[in-house]
Amino acid sequence: MAKTCLVVKQREGRFKFKVRQYNRCKRCGRSKGFLRRFALCRLCMRELANRGMLPGVTKASW
Repeated sequence: MAKTCLVVKQREGRFKFKVRQYNRCKRCGRSKGFLRRFALCRLCMRELANRGMLPGVTKASW
């Protein structure tokens, strides 16, 4: 779980420079391993995909 202070800071959006903005997971607040398509981190995306809660995502098999 991300630090509460960093999550709040990100949501406020008051950065002095535009390049300081960064993405955070909408579910847990993690900043690393972020997938733009789902706006989730890799861990939350995998968990939701395994439960079948993300439409259009299937388990790969070849």
